[in-house]
Amino acid sequence: MLPLITRTELLSRMESGSVVVVDTMPVAYFEKEHLPEARNIPGFPYEQAAEFTDRLAPTVLPDKAAAIVVYCANTPCRNSEFVGRRLLELGYTNVRKYREGIEDWVANDLPTWSSS
Repeated sequence: MLPLITRTELLSRMESGSVVVVDTMPVAYFEKEHLPEARNIPGFPYEQAAEFTDRLAPTVLPDKAAAIVVYCANTPCRNSEFVGRRLLELGYTNVRKYREGIEDWVANDLPTWSSS
C-alpha cells in the first residue's frame, strides 16, 4: 500500500508548488474535471494501468525524485494504487496517495479544472 497524504497537506503542498499531482482516472473523466495542474496517467482498465504508466510516466513525470501524489475518484477506487505502485517499480522515490480522491476534494468546495 502506498503512503497516504491528507487533503489538507495536499492542498498546502499544491499551494507551495512542492508536489506533482497525478489524476489516475480515464482520459474522459480527467478532461471533465481534475485537481488544478494535475497530470493524467489512466489507471483503468486495471489490466492496462502498468502499460499506461510505462508509456506516459517518462513524459508526464520526468523527475523520478519529485514529490508525486496520485489520486482517483474515492476511497474504493483502485486506479491510484495501480499507477502509484507501478511508479515505484519504475524507480520513482516519493509517491503518495490521496486516498479520498476527487469526490472528497469537490465535497470540500475546493477548485477543479476542466480540459474541455
